[in-house]
Amino acid sequence: MFARRFAIVCLLMSLFGMLFAILVAEAGRPARAWDEASSNACRFGCMNQFRR
Repeated sequence: MFARRFAIVCLLMSLFGMLFAILVAEAGRPARAWDEASSNACRFGCMNQFRR
């Protein structure tokens, strides 16, 4: 009975550890600059340049 509880606790702690590691890794990434990405993709001139 002790071994079963110990196994359940170990599995829950490993699951919590993996989720915490994912959160820490996501927080460490730099934010993507969407303005730079869209300006690099639009090489022929965007439609919003023609103002009426």
